[in-house]
Amino acid sequence: MATMVPRSVLGIAAASAGICFIGYCIYFDRKRRTDPLYKEKLRERRKKLRQDANKGPAPIPTMNSPEEMQKFFLQEVQNGEDLLAQGDVDGGIEHLSNAVAVCGQPHQLLQVLQQTLPVRVFQLLLHKLPTVSQRFANMNSSATVTEDELE
Repeated sequence: MATMVPRSVLGIAAASAGICFIGYCIYFDRKRRTDPLYKEKLRERRKKLRQDANKGPAPIPTMNSPEEMQKFFLQEVQNGEDLLAQGDVDGGIEHLSNAVAVCGQPHQLLQVLQQTLPVRVFQLLLHKLPTVSQRFANMNSSATVTEDELE
């Protein structure tokens, strides 16, 4: 025979569990924040992110190597997402436009970005894309000329 537990007992148990969980979160958050290594690691991480953002545009790989292009593409998408998450819209757009410019299927990537980016950021990306695509086309044509000259 099953016994019924009163609702008040269930409510008290749920409230107690909630209070215990909140206490657990507060305790470990305080422990984390007062740890001197935490603050040092946080400073190092922020310093590294600033250095990565200040490096300037990434070197463009040769268009003949699919492995290098894929690595460049993934790196640019990651850098763009990181910079956008930090609030650096211009830097994020620069990296994302580089990724779109070297992408094999740019229309599909743009559809994904349209769904995931805020409207203002996506419009800025579309505005930046022609100049970046032209830059890549110029670099590719100059690289082809120098390869032809070498032969």
